[in-house]
Amino acid sequence: MDRQDDRHGLLSVQLYSVRDALAEDRDRTLARLAEIGFRYVEPYGLGSADKSAEERLVAAKSLRRGLDAAGLRVSATHAGLPDEVGSLAEECAEIGADTVFVPHPRMVGGFGEDVFGDPGRLTAFADAVNAAGEALAGAGLRLGYHNHDFEWAKLPDGRSGYDAFWASVDDAILAELDVYWATVAGADPTEVLTRLGARAVSVHLKDGPARRGEPQTPIGTGDVDAPAAVRAAGPGLVWHVAEIDITDHDPFDLLAANAGLLAESGLSRWA
Repeated sequence: MDRQDDRHGLLSVQLYSVRDALAEDRDRTLARLAEIGFRYVEPYGLGSADKSAEERLVAAKSLRRGLDAAGLRVSATHAGLPDEVGSLAEECAEIGADTVFVPHPRMVGGFGEDVFGDPGRLTAFADAVNAAGEALAGAGLRLGYHNHDFEWAKLPDGRSGYDAFWASVDDAILAELDVYWATVAGADPTEVLTRLGARAVSVHLKDGPARRGEPQTPIGTGDVDAPAAVRAAGPGLVWHVAEIDITDHDPFDLLAANAGLLAESGLSRWA
């Protein structure tokens, strides 16, 4: 993963944003992202429990060929954590990723969303993340966690599950804050990033009505102040990742508009 000395984050794009186009024509989809101006992407689906290690490695090699053809590199990847992390390390090495973000508790030992409202189960989840982080570190990989909205469930002591989780995991565990889903949960992304400090190395940036199931819209037209969140973060926030969950807009047009706004405002840079 590239590092930088200034406070202008590098733009990347979560490939889930264009999942339908990827399924139809992966190479053309990657080329279109490069044409927009992206030089980095964030893949998903590595470590998938529904594929064998051999199938996953074949897929990783195929993805790498597509990335190379489009002139794209990997910022980090979303992945599930198999029981034996060596196979995931092979996938990551193939695509050139050194950082893995877990995007859901089920991808670490099959935990459910409700762990963030249960102190005992949250401790068990944090322990599992710590163990996975140590195992991945042995393979030269860094582990992080990517949020949605359910992490802000209230615990009996009044804390949010999200805050309790970060108080429980090792300092080496990184954070990728999805500013949209934090806003949906009622949290202020600027405050969250401030508390995360140097842990926060990546953000997902998008906008829209901050409610589940609502289509996302261009940055600046919804309930999320993505630029303010970026400005609040420390210099360790390397990656500014454009992403879409659902939208009524053409996804390529929306990604181009959002990334372009961030670049033109001086908050982010393409490369």
